[in-house]
Amino acid sequence: MSTELEPSSDTLAAVQQRRQASILLSRLQWLFILLLIIALAWLYVSQQRFQNQINERLHSNEQVVSRLNEMDDRLFAISQQSLPEPRSQAGSQAQNQLDLLRIQIQAADRLLADNNHSAAIDLLRGLQWQLSQSNNEIAPTLTIVIKQSLAEDIERLQAQSNQPSPWQLQNLAMQDIQEFLHSTNYGNSIDARNDGRDSTTRITVTNRQLIIHEVIMTLNLAMQASNMREKEQLTSYLQQARKQLQVLVPNTSLPKNNAHANSVTPSTDTDKHTTGHQKSLTKEAPHNISEVMVWLDELIANAPAATPLLTTQMLDKSR
Repeated sequence: MSTELEPSSDTLAAVQQRRQASILLSRLQWLFILLLIIALAWLYVSQQRFQNQINERLHSNEQVVSRLNEMDDRLFAISQQSLPEPRSQAGSQAQNQLDLLRIQIQAADRLLADNNHSAAIDLLRGLQWQLSQSNNEIAPTLTIVIKQSLAEDIERLQAQSNQPSPWQLQNLAMQDIQEFLHSTNYGNSIDARNDGRDSTTRITVTNRQLIIHEVIMTLNLAMQASNMREKEQLTSYLQQARKQLQVLVPNTSLPKNNAHANSVTPSTDTDKHTTGHQKSLTKEAPHNISEVMVWLDELIANAPAATPLLTTQMLDKSR
């Protein structure tokens, strides 16, 4: 009787197989759940990445549209300000064409101020074609002079378009200064952590780090002003950065305030000034705070300035 109550070997094997099958099924279920979670996470990340790309494109399009609207507003404002005042006697057709030419040249100057050399060149070429038409009533001698000045302006702008602009050189120099200040600040942080001297020394190091951080933030503002082609703001921020750094330089090693600026007085020739400015700002990076002060003096003395076209100057003289 006792032998009949014992389960047979087939029954035990079947139970064991069911148990293994149950464990395998459970593992497959968990594996499926894990894969489902991974797929959902991947879909979420892909959706967020796609949404970010769409937002960036929309933001970029909005900036382009805003920039075009600003340019249209500026051109309209220039045309409104430059229109000749009504006179009792109607001007001749030649005078009207000359006034329109001045407005178009002012628009080209505005394009150059925005660093849009290609559009300015296209506009100047359009003016050359306009002066060559049969309906041109401007005096022949004046037309020849205007065409020559337009050709010189186009040649100069083509040469400048193949070189980095003075604004870009300013930004590159300020980035080099920021990199040096970052490395200086990082080195001071290491010295402060490894130095076991009294608390007064550690406070001095902290103040130096704070000053360097303020200078770096001021240079960020100066780079923003340079990107906006705001010369006065750029110069103001550079002078502020120099003033902040003065407390870190001994009086004996400070450069004279105006000596270096006088030695790099901007040239009246725009091309020579740009070439000299490029050489002065592509030299080796600064090695100490005194050299940074010299660099800031150079940036202040060589702050880019908008140079009017030769045609603009010639038309102003012909008034």
